[in-house]
Amino acid sequence: MNFVLAPFRLLWQHRRLLHSTTRNELKGRFAGSVFGVVWLLGYPMLLLAAYASMFVFVFKAQPAGFASSFDYVLLIFCGLIPFLGFAESLGSGTPSIAANASLIKNTLFPIELVPVRAVLVGQAVQVVGSGILLVAITANGMLTPWVLLLPVVWGLQLMFTLGLVWIVSSVNVYMRDLQQIVSVLVLFLMMASPIAVPAYDLSGSLAAISYCNPLWYVIACYQDLVVHGRAPIASAFGGLAVLGFGSFLIGHWFFGRMKRVLVDNV
Repeated sequence: MNFVLAPFRLLWQHRRLLHSTTRNELKGRFAGSVFGVVWLLGYPMLLLAAYASMFVFVFKAQPAGFASSFDYVLLIFCGLIPFLGFAESLGSGTPSIAANASLIKNTLFPIELVPVRAVLVGQAVQVVGSGILLVAITANGMLTPWVLLLPVVWGLQLMFTLGLVWIVSSVNVYMRDLQQIVSVLVLFLMMASPIAVPAYDLSGSLAAISYCNPLWYVIACYQDLVVHGRAPIASAFGGLAVLGFGSFLIGHWFFGRMKRVLVDNV
């Protein structure tokens, strides 16, 4: 039972410290920037514009069941948002231990919280993007009560990401090339994720490959709740729940075993 409760207890006991350090990290990230936090709004919108222009105007794509191109753009945005949140968190979380040697050697700051803070900072883009998406679907008359389950899906995504970052950030201390490898894998996941197509429209070998992609489960749940206005398909939500809890518990256990030697190698 302690194995299951330990990571939850860690986050709850240090919730105020996490809140203050995450807020300061966000302020520091945009300090000196001309546009500041406006980039949190501009980044997902610019990527959406590039994606939508390619698929709507160049490829003339519009899957069946979508009444207008705007509905299809909302589907694309619905897939981009969780992908961006995952990519930002993984990208900033992987080098977090190696990049914070002085903080790690400070006995007053639990070393487990360094990757957690990096993941939370990376989620800022997803939080802002989700707000924009909710405004857009409301204006388009697509808002349903099912969007109330978005925090549950986001929470499971956050648990999966945090568990994964606990693992890769500790391994990155010994294998510094891992952060470059992770960057390449993120690009591959972007191409393999159902961002510009409905998750359940894939078939054959494409479907088999998608089921091996953890982001498929996240994006499928987002599409169900936001675009299709229904409860997530059981296989998608169940898969996400297994990935979330499994990664969270295993990641915390793995980091706990590794942290005994991390301080001596950072």
